[in-house]
Amino acid sequence: MSTTGLREPRGATDRARPARHGFVLLGGVQMTLIFTLASLAVPLPRIGAEFRLDRAGLILLSAAYGLTFAGLLLLGGRLADRSGGRRILTAGLLVLGAASAVAPLAPDYGTLLAARFGQGVGAALVAPAAMAVLRALHPEPAAYGRAMATWGGLSVLGATAGNLLSGVIAAATSWRGTFAVPLVVTAAALLLAPRLLPATPPGRGRALDLPGALLATGGIILASYGLVLTDAHPWGSAPVLVPLLSGLVLLAAFAAVERRTADPLLPPDFLRDGRRVLGLAAIGLTAAGTATVFVLLSLALQQQRGWSAPLTSAAFVPFAAALLGSGRLAGPLIGRYGPGRVTAAGLGTAAAGLALLAATGSDASAPYAYGLLPGLVLLPAGGALSFAGAAVLATDGVPAHRAGLAGGVLNTAMELGPTVLFAALLTLGGDAVSLAAAAVLFTVLAAATLRTH
Repeated sequence: MSTTGLREPRGATDRARPARHGFVLLGGVQMTLIFTLASLAVPLPRIGAEFRLDRAGLILLSAAYGLTFAGLLLLGGRLADRSGGRRILTAGLLVLGAASAVAPLAPDYGTLLAARFGQGVGAALVAPAAMAVLRALHPEPAAYGRAMATWGGLSVLGATAGNLLSGVIAAATSWRGTFAVPLVVTAAALLLAPRLLPATPPGRGRALDLPGALLATGGIILASYGLVLTDAHPWGSAPVLVPLLSGLVLLAAFAAVERRTADPLLPPDFLRDGRRVLGLAAIGLTAAGTATVFVLLSLALQQQRGWSAPLTSAAFVPFAAALLGSGRLAGPLIGRYGPGRVTAAGLGTAAAGLALLAATGSDASAPYAYGLLPGLVLLPAGGALSFAGAAVLATDGVPAHRAGLAGGVLNTAMELGPTVLFAALLTLGGDAVSLAAAAVLFTVLAAATLRTH
């Protein structure tokens, strides 16, 4: 199954070179989308001080990008399949670049908030369109599977880079400097896309399913916003219940509408594949576990140990190193053992890392070398394997005309996982309890994935 280590004929190598260049471009864009999501985590206190924001304002600013990103992904996937992946990719890059240019110039909170919402709109178009173009770059199923094995680790790598670099950039310049990364990448992608990426024809006869799009977008945004507010309000309070219940009602209506629509936004048969459902669950859970560790440990290091923002970012350097090393092994391992076994092994390894962090990571007196470091190595090592294997499971057997849909669903799982599970985990108690509960969930899903493979 794996072609690692085999020499290809010269002609095949020459044909593969443009595909490699195109993959590098698309991969850089995908990493940047997740970098942008995580880039305000460390400098958020500085923004709050400059604009004199209360906790609610900070929460909304932190969540704005993710709300529109997650809420519009299914629509973005349909547009990519309907109008052509490269065309929607270009449109999304223009929106993302424009919002990234406005954000660092924002004179007030309202402008910055609008720019973050705009970035999320652009990202929701770019992410599924990039996967549609990726499918066009690798039309053969085996080549596409190998590409997805690498693609699966790019998002967690982007999140890691966002947490590492945002503190450094903010310390060297200001929080406004963090927006330079998406601005530069989108500009470069717009220039290189016509040369490196194939044109993707529009899908014929594909209806837009506007009612489904409106219900899904509104439901995801409202429900996610309600969950985000649990950080500042009790679960039974009106600020949480009103948007949460409204969102759930809209999502229930979306499910009902999709069953009666001739060309639904999310075809029911797409989620009938058990392997795909397990892959999406693994993606959401791995994203949630990683985000939980970043948030909880970043706060603990700065608030309990008194570390600076750059030093806090530096504490995650081993995390990034383990992620890169494990990511390089993921493709060959999937080729040898299959995506299901690799996903299960990754989830189990990540569970061990979370358990170690739960046991020692919340102890402010524990030395970094054996209090935090072992968990900060095991979690990303397992997470990279889980993401890579799960991405293959989630997209295996998807026809080319549904590549945008697959991208939208995969990225929706990646966005909603942290929102839903992070809010739920925080209600359980302290940091140690939250991390231990996450370890249990990882273990259960690893067992379920292994049982089906």
